[in-house]
Amino acid sequence: MKKRILLFSCTLMLIGATLAQTGGAGQLLLKNYKPVSIYRIPVNVPEKAKFPLTDMHSHPYAGSIAELDQWVKTMDRMNIRKTVIHTMATGAAFDSLVTVYGKYHDRFELWCGFDYTGYDQPGFGPAAVKELERCYKKGAKGVGELGDKGDGEIYSKPVAGYGMHLDDPRMKPLLQKCAELHMPVNIHVAEPYWMYLPADSTNDGLMNAAVWQVTAKPGKLGHNELIQSLENAVRDNPKTIFIACHFANCEYDLSKPAAMLDKYPNLYLDIAARYAETATIPRYMAKFYDKYQDRLVYGTDMGMDEHMYRVTFRVLETTDEHFYESQLFGYHWAMNGFGLPDGILKKLYSENALKIRQHEK
Repeated sequence: MKKRILLFSCTLMLIGATLAQTGGAGQLLLKNYKPVSIYRIPVNVPEKAKFPLTDMHSHPYAGSIAELDQWVKTMDRMNIRKTVIHTMATGAAFDSLVTVYGKYHDRFELWCGFDYTGYDQPGFGPAAVKELERCYKKGAKGVGELGDKGDGEIYSKPVAGYGMHLDDPRMKPLLQKCAELHMPVNIHVAEPYWMYLPADSTNDGLMNAAVWQVTAKPGKLGHNELIQSLENAVRDNPKTIFIACHFANCEYDLSKPAAMLDKYPNLYLDIAARYAETATIPRYMAKFYDKYQDRLVYGTDMGMDEHMYRVTFRVLETTDEHFYESQLFGYHWAMNGFGLPDGILKKLYSENALKIRQHEK
């Protein structure tokens, strides 16, 4: 037995030495690990979405009219009827985007931000509401993407709302005005859970967690507290439509947003930029999409190129297994398709977006 153990140990040492000499796994950094599937199984990459769709989560990626023109051509090829642009902007910044994207006003829908000027001073509120009304008259159809990673940094340009979470009483007049104007609110709370965990060998999302790690500091809300702040706002503003983007960053435990969906009819989830995080658990996700098919909306949040769109269609529409997308995502794991049925795809791609627009009317 001892001889066998010694032989095995010597073999491992020899393999390690060989790999080191050849530049193999012995010297391979995890960040450079780019596996290619060896499985000879069906590959189905949709050329375009199976049904016409509305992308409910994008940003003003086009930096020129020429890029905007190209984006529209890409949308045509991908079967994308309309794209919602989360500008996070107010004032002149929002107005300038209205001018640019106005060339294709029937293809792009602009959502504005909130103006937090003077948020930490007495009397904050009326001016912010007035600016919201002005943006609405300029064409804003919703508000977003608001955001809070824990320190009350409500994403807006310029960022001004530090220390003010979504359930802060100072937000109440703005959220109520959104209800009056039928403007949905897209909100980004927290980040993927593994970004809060130690970036060590046990971290399942290490490749991204090491780069995007969320550090704790005094007064900063943790993941669970941020989800609670979302629920507080949704509960206390029942006439306001909220869209928690990225599955409310609870893709690690979807029972959390599921519980809120069960309680609050004014809450929806967008699926943007969480394809890699969910394509590892396809059977569970297919069941989740089936149960909450009336409350989920399609989104990307990953640019405007054809390959990106096709990857999202592949995850949602096909039953492909064990494929990698290192070009788009920084994870080391393989992905799988959900194979969603046509009825769910139609709701996800367009019908639920239309329902949000008509929800209060």
